[in-house]
Amino acid sequence: MRTPAEPATAAEQTKPVRGVQGPGPASPPGPERAMRADARRNYERLLRAAAEAFTEHGADDVSLEEIARRAGVGIGTLYRHFPTRAALLEAVYTDQVAGLRALADDLLATKPPAEALATWLRALIDFGRTKRSLSAALLATMSRDSELISSCSATMLSAMTDVLTRAQQDGTAHADASPRDLLRMGHAISMTTDWAADPAQADRLLALLINGLRTS
Repeated sequence: MRTPAEPATAAEQTKPVRGVQGPGPASPPGPERAMRADARRNYERLLRAAAEAFTEHGADDVSLEEIARRAGVGIGTLYRHFPTRAALLEAVYTDQVAGLRALADDLLATKPPAEALATWLRALIDFGRTKRSLSAALLATMSRDSELISSCSATMLSAMTDVLTRAQQDGTAHADASPRDLLRMGHAISMTTDWAADPAQADRLLALLINGLRTS
C-alpha cells in the first residue's frame, strides 16, 4: 500500500479492484439512480475526503486507500462508487463546480448584490487550490475540449456572470467589468498566493480586486 505522498501508478488510473464492480460511470445522487441513505452518505463522504486530500497532497500524490480511510469506509466501498481513479477525479471536479453554481444561486437569493459578488469571488479563489491539481490530473486523460471540461467551464462562467450582472444592475459594480476577466483574476490570485509565506495575502489581493470593481 502506498502512502499519501507516493504518486499514483498509471495502472491505478484505470484498473478496478479485484472482486469489486468493474469500470463504469460513477454513481452520483440524482433521479437517474436513487441511492439508499447510507450509500448516499458514503458517496458524499468520499467526495469530501478526496477533495481535501487532493488539495493537501495533489490529485496524483494521494492513494485511494488514504481517501477511503479519511472517509471512514472500506476500499471496496470507494470502488463501488468510483471504479477508477479517473472516475473519482471527475466526480470531485464536477461536484466542486456544482457547489460554486449552487453558492451563486443561494447568494443571489439571500445577500445584497455587492456582498454576493465578493463572497463568490472568495469561494472561487478557494476552489482554485483544488482545481489546479484536479485539472492537471484530468487533462492527463482527456483534452481541454472534452465534454466534462467544457461543461464545467460553462457552469463557472454562468455563475460568475450571474453574480456580476446583478451587482452591475444594482450599480455597485462597474458596467464594463467582464465575467471572463474576473474568473481569470480569481484563478491568478489563487495560483500566486498558494505557496505564499503570508496567508493573508490572498485576502488583500481580493480586497484590491473588489475595491476596483466598486463604483463608489
